[in-house]
Amino acid sequence: MKQKSILIVDDEKNIRLTLSQTLESLNIPVQVAVNGEEALRKLQDGTFCLVLLDLRMPGMDGMEVLRWIKDEWPQIRVIIITAHGTINSAVEAMKLGAVDFIQKPFTPGEIRELATLVLEREELDGVSAVDYGALIELSKRFISDRDFATARETIRKAISADPSHPEAYNLLGALFEIKGDWLEAQKFYRAALDIDPTFKPAGTNLERATSWNKFGKIDFGTDTSDSSAKVSNLKDQDEK
Repeated sequence: MKQKSILIVDDEKNIRLTLSQTLESLNIPVQVAVNGEEALRKLQDGTFCLVLLDLRMPGMDGMEVLRWIKDEWPQIRVIIITAHGTINSAVEAMKLGAVDFIQKPFTPGEIRELATLVLEREELDGVSAVDYGALIELSKRFISDRDFATARETIRKAISADPSHPEAYNLLGALFEIKGDWLEAQKFYRAALDIDPTFKPAGTNLERATSWNKFGKIDFGTDTSDSSAKVSNLKDQDEK
């Protein structure tokens, strides 16, 4: 069976070169596309496991490419590459299954670590994932699959396994905010801050969730024991 590839989609040549060189150590074939149209052509002709996708590109933007990917190839995981303030519709991004974001500028080590984490996440299952870290990563896979209800259940299991980490409470708060349940979201953001008052993602989320202007970035955050995924903006309708 032909090995699946990684696709890098960015209109900046330096970014494409840096990412290609960075991901060589994963021993997975890497292809590049300079825009959304070329990306879709390559996706139609090839077999891919991961796409690193810039949101802001001329022509077809990253959000439209993300929509195509999740409609046509839902099994492909997507890491969104953003610059600060470029995500204007996180409702749409989360609804499409965007859970892994990395913000420019990033280091080679950061992108390599995140790509490895996303790929390793595919090996997890509900039976073998019993410790806190594995359950958190499994929940992120469910988010990528747009199975938000199962993601919430899995995060609750992570909290039961180890209630001492603020990230799980913050992540659960974000999922309730996506669902449109602002009161539950605020409760879990506050729970994260009770555990660690310096945990900035929960503070940022709570400030936004309690403001009149509820449009802003949902930060999934991280703690010292786990890698992170940052997802932006707001609500979604999700089946219970």
